[in-house]
Amino acid sequence: MTKRILTGDRPTGPLHLGHYVGSLRNRVRLQEEYDTHILIADLQALTDNFEHPEKLSHNVHEVALDYLAVGLSPERVKIVVQSMVPELAELTVYFMNLVTVATLERNPTVKEEIKQRHFGKRVPVGFWAYPISQAADIAIFKAHLVPVGEDQLPMIEQTREIVRRFNTLYGEVLVEPEALIGEVARLPGTDGSLKMSKSLGNCIYLGDPPEVLRKRVMSMFTDPTRIHATDPGHVEGNPVFTYHDAFNPDTAEVDELKQRYREGRVGDVEVKQRLYEALERFLAPIRETRAAYAAKPEQVREIIMEGTRRGRETAQATMKEVRAAMKLDYLRA
Repeated sequence: MTKRILTGDRPTGPLHLGHYVGSLRNRVRLQEEYDTHILIADLQALTDNFEHPEKLSHNVHEVALDYLAVGLSPERVKIVVQSMVPELAELTVYFMNLVTVATLERNPTVKEEIKQRHFGKRVPVGFWAYPISQAADIAIFKAHLVPVGEDQLPMIEQTREIVRRFNTLYGEVLVEPEALIGEVARLPGTDGSLKMSKSLGNCIYLGDPPEVLRKRVMSMFTDPTRIHATDPGHVEGNPVFTYHDAFNPDTAEVDELKQRYREGRVGDVEVKQRLYEALERFLAPIRETRAAYAAKPEQVREIIMEGTRRGRETAQATMKEVRAAMKLDYLRA
C-alpha cells in the first residue's frame, strides 16, 4: 500500500504561524513522498459556528488559499471538503460505539478547547464527539502518518485506540496511524499564552500585510521581569526569541541577540524589529502566492472539487471494506 498522510484544519478562519510550524511545514516537506489528503473539516467547524453556518463558505476558500500559498501542490495533494464526503459521517456513527463517554471526558485537548470557548455546561454533543469524528477522518483514508501540533497528540492516541478496537472486533481493515510533530512543538501566542489561538486573538496570520505584521510583532510580550533595556533578560521562555528560533534563518544574528539580551545590551524594540524583518522575508512570498490564487477563485474552486472527488473515491473504497467486515453490506449489491 502507498504510504498516506491525512491531516487538516477546521475552517474557523485563516491559518496562522502556529499552524505552519505545527503541521503545514511537514505537509509541504512530505508531499513528494506520501499520498497526501488535506481535509477542510467544515462539519467539525460547525461546533463553533452552528448559529452562523454561512461563515463556512468563505472560510473554506480562505483555508484553501493558505494551503496553496505555503506550497502545497494541487498536483500532489488532494484538498478534501469534509461535508462533501458523506461516508465520513457513516464511519463516525460506527466509531461512536467503540468509545465511552468517560474516555471523551478525559481527553485533555477537548477539555482545554471547551475551557477556551467558555461553554460551561452547555457543551454541544457535536463538540464532545469531535475526537470520534477526527478518528473517522484519519481512518477512512487509511493514513499512516498524521502531521499535527503537540496539542493534538491526545486526539491521535484516541484514533489509535479506536482503530485497534475496530480491528480486534472485525478484522485488520484499518491502519493504525502515527503522529508527526513539527520541529517547534508549540508556538506561543503573541500575548505570551502557551498556544497561538484564533479564539484568544493572539495570532500572526500567514496572510497578514506588512503593516499588520509589524503591529503584531511590536506588541508581543517578552520578559516580564525586565524593566529597562540595560537589565539582564531571560531568553528561555521569551516568545520573541521562540519566534526568532522558528523563523529567523540567520542563526548568527539570533545567537548575538540572545547574548546581548542576557547581558542587558539590547532593548526589546531592536529584538522585535529584527524579528519583524525575518518574518516579513518569510511571509512575503507566501502572501504573493496567496494573492495570485485569490485572483483566480474559479481555479481554486476546481482544485477543491477535484481533490474532494478523488478523496471521496478513497473513502468509498474503505467503507466498502468496513461494511463487509462488520457484516453491514447485506442490502448492498
